[in-house]
Amino acid sequence: MIEKIGEVVLPGDIIWKSDSDVKEKEAFILGPGLRRDSGNIVAFKAGILRTSKQTLWVDYNQRRYVPTKGDTVIGIITKSGSESFRVDIGSSMLAALGNLSFEGVTKRNKPDLKIGDLVYAKLAIANKDMEPELTCIESGGKSKGLGQLNGGFMITVSLGLARRLLHPDFNLLQLIGKAFPFEITVGLNGRIWMNSREVMNTITLSNAIVNSEFLSNDEIKSYATRLLNEMQGF
Repeated sequence: MIEKIGEVVLPGDIIWKSDSDVKEKEAFILGPGLRRDSGNIVAFKAGILRTSKQTLWVDYNQRRYVPTKGDTVIGIITKSGSESFRVDIGSSMLAALGNLSFEGVTKRNKPDLKIGDLVYAKLAIANKDMEPELTCIESGGKSKGLGQLNGGFMITVSLGLARRLLHPDFNLLQLIGKAFPFEITVGLNGRIWMNSREVMNTITLSNAIVNSEFLSNDEIKSYATRLLNEMQGF
């Protein structure tokens, strides 16, 4: 069992020792902030240790994104090639996205993506010694929400805030959704795409997300209530 879930860990802390009494079925998938060292699981970032569905990671705040296999990210097309697109995902290296890594495409029917277009994709390969590779299809060949993001508006936030937006206890989006409908896609690389029927609503949503970074859940509820009351008065 992992004993430090929800606690602050520091670089060098051993999260799990290789000689610990852990059943084989309790295999761990390592996320950001953790790595294996001589069979042990060791933290290399300072933050709060989190777990979900046998995935372990350190919840820390930074701007530079480190690609992690399985992460869903928002990328910006920077170059189009005969075999693949080059995509900026906010990391130290550009990622590759194959022309056939989309639902329903063929060699004759390739996606029409231009430089500057946004895509919501999943990291299929992420290794510090290799170029990251993206895909816009899940198992079974279906996109399940992955693919090009049309229209809308994108902002960049800290990685910690992006992960917090995806946490079920973070209720800012649900509260704002009571005032007006909107679409939102959160990338674990700190990029958020949003769209609504009115530009003013999109701006309001964007400002609310940025301003909520250091608020507690209780503070978010009062902040969202005040914000929505101001919108009604406007």
